[in-house]
Amino acid sequence: MADDTGELEARLAEQDEFAPPESFVEQANVSDESIYERFEENWPECWNAAAELIDWSSDYETTLDDSNPPFYEWFTGGELNASQNCLDRHLDERGEEVAIEWIGELGETRRYTYSELHREVNEVAATLRELGVEEDDVVTLYMPMVPELPIAMLACARIGAPHSVVFAGFSAEALTTRMNSADSEYLITCDGYYRRGDALEHKEKADEGVSGVDHDVTGIVVDRLGEEYDHPMRERDHDYDELVAEQAGATVAPVDRDAEDMLFLMYTSGTTGKPKGVKHTTGGYLAWVAWTAQAVLDIKPEDTYWCSADIGWITGHSYIVYGPLALGTTTVMYEGTPDYPEKDRIWEIVEEYDVTQLYTAPTAIRAFMKWGTEYPDEHDLSSLRLLGTVGEPINPRAWKWYYTHIGDEDCPVVDTWWQTETGGMMVTTLPGVGNMKPGSAGPPLPGLDAQLLDSEGDPVDNGRAGYLTIQKPWPGMLRTLYQNDERFVEEYWSEYSDTDSDDPDDWVYFPEDGAKVDDDGYITVLGRVDDVINVSGHRLGTMEIESAIVGVEGIAEAAVVGGSHELKGESVYAYVITEDEYEESDDLHDAIVASVEEAIGPIARPEEVVFTPELPKTRSGKIMRRLLEDIANDDELGTTSTLRNPNVVSDIQQKVTDN
Repeated sequence: MADDTGELEARLAEQDEFAPPESFVEQANVSDESIYERFEENWPECWNAAAELIDWSSDYETTLDDSNPPFYEWFTGGELNASQNCLDRHLDERGEEVAIEWIGELGETRRYTYSELHREVNEVAATLRELGVEEDDVVTLYMPMVPELPIAMLACARIGAPHSVVFAGFSAEALTTRMNSADSEYLITCDGYYRRGDALEHKEKADEGVSGVDHDVTGIVVDRLGEEYDHPMRERDHDYDELVAEQAGATVAPVDRDAEDMLFLMYTSGTTGKPKGVKHTTGGYLAWVAWTAQAVLDIKPEDTYWCSADIGWITGHSYIVYGPLALGTTTVMYEGTPDYPEKDRIWEIVEEYDVTQLYTAPTAIRAFMKWGTEYPDEHDLSSLRLLGTVGEPINPRAWKWYYTHIGDEDCPVVDTWWQTETGGMMVTTLPGVGNMKPGSAGPPLPGLDAQLLDSEGDPVDNGRAGYLTIQKPWPGMLRTLYQNDERFVEEYWSEYSDTDSDDPDDWVYFPEDGAKVDDDGYITVLGRVDDVINVSGHRLGTMEIESAIVGVEGIAEAAVVGGSHELKGESVYAYVITEDEYEESDDLHDAIVASVEEAIGPIARPEEVVFTPELPKTRSGKIMRRLLEDIANDDELGTTSTLRNPNVVSDIQQKVTDN
């Protein structure tokens, strides 16, 4: 690895661009740099390349039907089944190869070959049919990271029943809301799970959620804790193991689904408002995650690939389950936390299972940095071929640490920007093609048209902050919000689109993220864009203020919100995280204020600069600015149930009080 650590850090600090290793490029799934030009010239038929990665029971007739924007349809006329694509088609060549490596919190393991996974998925599919689940019925899955979760997903897909996975950490109220919204009459859950060695009850929370559902619910309960927890059973509950045993050896023919039939619902709360039921369809979504998993994550059938996300989030759907299994690889599932029982748990797994790709979050990488290099240094990580990040922007220092101490400067790092709504990756480097720039996600993927606009809809100059927009449809895109087409248009298409036009060129997707683009077309995502702050009649974009703050040396991340002000109407509150080697100081405070005033003007001067080690974030990495507004205005705090770090809210609240 490194020679002298100090010399290494100094050298890396001066380097702002990294080429992929030649050894990686030689074996990469995608290494021809002309792919960008070819996809642009052959759009939208370029996406036939994605469709060719999956099997179709009936060929599609049209690549893209854009006759009714923004309700685009992909691969129209085609029929397929997602479960068949992830299982059956691999049986002849890879039936005895491992599909899922599951590692439990307490060290127990379960290994499913493709044949074994196929068998249990069929048995669960037969079970669901026996209970009355029919095609197009929505089945809710409220489970932690246990193998029965992807098994249930694939069983639902097999019989044409869309699934709606609710993250196990969500509250009973969140379960109620989602089941009512989806009109879901079926729930698969479990008795509990382990966290840091402790058994956590889950069934009582599930029962509380079901009690608020406005229709009868049939339940299936997985026993994870055994004798640790004698879980209650409702009258309409059934034991998973007993039901599956009754269907031992059963086979269920995969149901042909139209390309535009719904595969699953994924509810996303965003930062405000009622949860939105994002609808993803079978053909476009599956083609998209297979293509991006192959092109960006460089997945091959012989790999042992690990995405450390939770399947309760879209990352887990796309890059633990559907993408990797569609490509016939081995996908790793880990139930526990990265520092239990020791802080080297992640690296122990990488070494033991010869993991070839690791796809994780910047939050985790920053934790690894704080714990120190001694933990990865204890393990042989030479099996790794590629590293990835997902969930939020990664700062250059964390990127370089990851590249150096985990990848040994020999693994490309793909920094990926995308959303629940996009279905899969949108902006990132192709690791076998482009250079990497720490802190910048990279260019849009081939075939995508991402542009930065100002508030008037005009392109912004390179280096300036703007609003990220997607100008053309893509196969993995959400089709609508469940039973709410009007909100779908309002949420994603109204800002920059001519909503009275039938011309698809007049429709622009707005993901509500701010970004900058450099002269090479590399996009640096700055984070979510909320409503502007109105200071003394001046409308100030939070994104531009945040951009000015993170441009200050020593600042890793910032979130800006508006706080009530007696004279100005609103004032600027800035919540700031420093990089690891920097601490809160008057000099840093002054540098932040000066940077904002220089970039925007004295009118944007922050009323308060609050230094904090963390920002309140959802499990998918979105900053919960609503809570920061509550703190700024000394209002009663809204719910923190969707946060991955709820304790930080009271810490920030105390910090503001002390100021």
